[in-house]
Amino acid sequence: MSSNPKKIENRYVNDLRRFSFFQSQFFDLKGVTVPLGLSVVFLALVGLYVASTQNALGEDWLIVVIAAIVGGYMALNIGANDVANNMGPAVGGRVLTVFSAVLIAAVCESAGALLAGGDVVKTVSKGIISPGGDVGVAEFRNLMLSALFAAALWINFATILNAPVSTTHSIVGGVLGAGIAAAGFGLVNWPTMAAIAASWVISPVFGALFAAAMLFVIKKKILTVEDRLAAAKVWVPVLIGLMAAAFAAYMAMKGLKKIWHPSVIEIFVYSVLAFVASYLLSRPYIRRRVASLENTRKDVNSLFDLPLIAGAALLSFAHGANDVANAVGPLAAIVSTVGEGSGIASKVTIPVWVMAIGAFGIALGLGLFGPKLIAVVGEKITRLNSPRSYCVALSAAVTVLIATTLGLPVSSTHIAVGAVFGVGFLREFLENPNKRRVRPGHKLNATAEDAFNSRDYKSVRRLVRRRFVLSIAAAWIVTVPASALVAAAVYALLQLL
Repeated sequence: MSSNPKKIENRYVNDLRRFSFFQSQFFDLKGVTVPLGLSVVFLALVGLYVASTQNALGEDWLIVVIAAIVGGYMALNIGANDVANNMGPAVGGRVLTVFSAVLIAAVCESAGALLAGGDVVKTVSKGIISPGGDVGVAEFRNLMLSALFAAALWINFATILNAPVSTTHSIVGGVLGAGIAAAGFGLVNWPTMAAIAASWVISPVFGALFAAAMLFVIKKKILTVEDRLAAAKVWVPVLIGLMAAAFAAYMAMKGLKKIWHPSVIEIFVYSVLAFVASYLLSRPYIRRRVASLENTRKDVNSLFDLPLIAGAALLSFAHGANDVANAVGPLAAIVSTVGEGSGIASKVTIPVWVMAIGAFGIALGLGLFGPKLIAVVGEKITRLNSPRSYCVALSAAVTVLIATTLGLPVSSTHIAVGAVFGVGFLREFLENPNKRRVRPGHKLNATAEDAFNSRDYKSVRRLVRRRFVLSIAAAWIVTVPASALVAAAVYALLQLL
């Protein structure tokens, strides 16, 4: 007999632990399997539909089917990753539940894609490469397919890592890598690439500064005064009007740009009218709400709920109208080169069935996989409430407007996430005045009491999770080169087939 026999109860405890572990793994696998299964069904249906409707294309029908499946895969990943930009703050601020956020986003994203997505897009994203030249029709098809697949694969990987990345930058990297593989470095428009690289820094920093500035104003004018309700009656209608004006301009310049082209003066007039109308309508509403509230931060914060929901819905509509082209633009470019044997064009018409794949794919992707990134942006970076979420949404709209006016290529993803960080770091700054890390003094003390009193006793409250700063920044930096390398490899493989 062994000198140290194992206790019988320990064996049972270990068995229970093993069972609990395998049970948890089973449920985790079940939670992943169902969305993956539905995604596969969606892509299969896309392939079957395209194959049944494009049989007149002859030997080119297969490339169209493959491109459609890859475009659907890209749309799924756009919905899974990018929905966090618009709905994350509202969920984090406890204004919307995850279910209601996903439902609103799905409806608005689909509506934006189908109603305002436009019927014409550039075949080559953001002017990264010039079509034609040394690139033939067959090489162009492989280039677009490689770029689309590489971008979708990278966004999928980033979603698994809980990193919100730019869809536009992903497709830009894919086009860049495949273009270099197809015709060398001379095909690349390097000034445009330099501007895009600059936007990696410009957009999140500007978004963070604007959101922090707005939150600072709200705190000083409303939340930290003695009579919050009286201050709210004065300032909340102004803030609602400002948000309405910003989103009116945003919808005119971005959300509806592919079907409506107003002048700068018209956009300004519409923004002023939106401000005045929202201000006049919100004043009686806020007065009625204030009459039933108490003079607490929680009650005053609730006044921002309704404008925040409206802002999140409008951002989702505009996102669907803009980013559907990232999913189906390369697909439309491939479709334009088959059938009648047309050559490579700088702009192409998107068929209705192609736009539908993008719209439904985005909606399905955000419904199946979107909640994961919503939780990261809305809850895990820093704690949000209604005023903080309002600042994030307003920052996203205003920053995009300013960048568009100045001709700067910026990412809405970078802006929204940067705004969340800006709000979090401002909270740290305001709640930690003259505080440093706990550390002992640099000299010997006569007594223990002197030693205790001579050290920096008050420590800093960390209100932003640093690990997300590093992981998200790293994902942003490697987005373009990673998708470029994958696209180049896929292009080389397709050329061998």
